[in-house]
Amino acid sequence: MPESPLAPLFEPPYWVVVFSSQRTEGDHGYGAMAEEMERLVAQQPGYLGMESVRAADGAGITSAYFRAEADARAWKQVARHLEAQRLGREQWYRGYRVRVAKIEREYGWDRE
Repeated sequence: MPESPLAPLFEPPYWVVVFSSQRTEGDHGYGAMAEEMERLVAQQPGYLGMESVRAADGAGITSAYFRAEADARAWKQVARHLEAQRLGREQWYRGYRVRVAKIEREYGWDRE
């Protein structure tokens, strides 16, 4: 069975950073940077996992999960991530939203 695109369930409490965006036309280096950010965030202290989807019209949502609020704040300040944020504002996104929340409970189900 293929690996699930859903992040596993984590032990609450933990934090989620939800990044919703609308892409511009063309790649302009976006794909390579997105792959780099996925590798880089996985190396950050407190990182638990992430989920990401992008629709055909360019709308997307990425949720990154962290053990503590300080871990999520530290990720925002990583130098290469700051560069990706700048490029996103300049050329990759028509708009975006960032929401940060504490997860206090969760549940789920997977078909075996």
